[in-house]
Amino acid sequence: MSTPRPLIAGNWKMNGLAASLAEARAVAEALDREPANGRVAICPPATLMAQMASALKGSAVRLGAQDCHAEPSGAFTGDVSAEMLADAGARLVILGHSERRAGHGETDATVAEKARAAVRAALEPIVCVGETLEQRRAGEAVKVVQAQVAGSLPDALEGHPFSVAYEPVWAIGTGLTPTTPEIEEVHAAIRAALVERFGEAGRVAPILYGGSVKPSNAGEILHAAEVGGALVGGASLKADDFLGIIRAL
Repeated sequence: MSTPRPLIAGNWKMNGLAASLAEARAVAEALDREPANGRVAICPPATLMAQMASALKGSAVRLGAQDCHAEPSGAFTGDVSAEMLADAGARLVILGHSERRAGHGETDATVAEKARAAVRAALEPIVCVGETLEQRRAGEAVKVVQAQVAGSLPDALEGHPFSVAYEPVWAIGTGLTPTTPEIEEVHAAIRAALVERFGEAGRVAPILYGGSVKPSNAGEILHAAEVGGALVGGASLKADDFLGIIRAL
């Protein structure tokens, strides 16, 4: 299995109107002039998927989504299936983000079902894991994250591209970040869990870091051991900030 290139994915969360597409176009145009040292994706809200696909067409920036339903279709008002996302032009999908786990009650089993759906629709899942501040203070970060990896990644991922994003819950949107040794400790634990579960495929799957990534700290984070990219929140909304992180690869 070939080694995937590092991935920088921008998660716009519940932000962005049609006018925001200019920021995405600016990123795509800059990368056309000076290609990135890895893969780049933007994951807008569902309302912008089709317009974003058009804005990014022909560029090196991939279109991603922020969530999907486990079923391909049905009576699930307000939900969007993996097949619908692929039909709209998506190539990746974020699953199990802590905001989904906390705000929508998603369990590891729920996330695993969605990951199976992503594989079914030929989308590359980015499966998120991460501990709370209380769990870190109790010395349980590695234990919690390894359990989430075991429960959230289905066997169906074997032979398909996927990545894991380590996002310590206490660092998301707070401006706080773990130290480099703390990041490396958890990423090493994730890698060990992936290798034990998936063998060689687990050895090459990118492990992204997320949680208050910005241009000022991206260089140190992205060059830490076992960090294969970043899942970027607020800093991905502005082209200059997002490009600053991309250029740190």
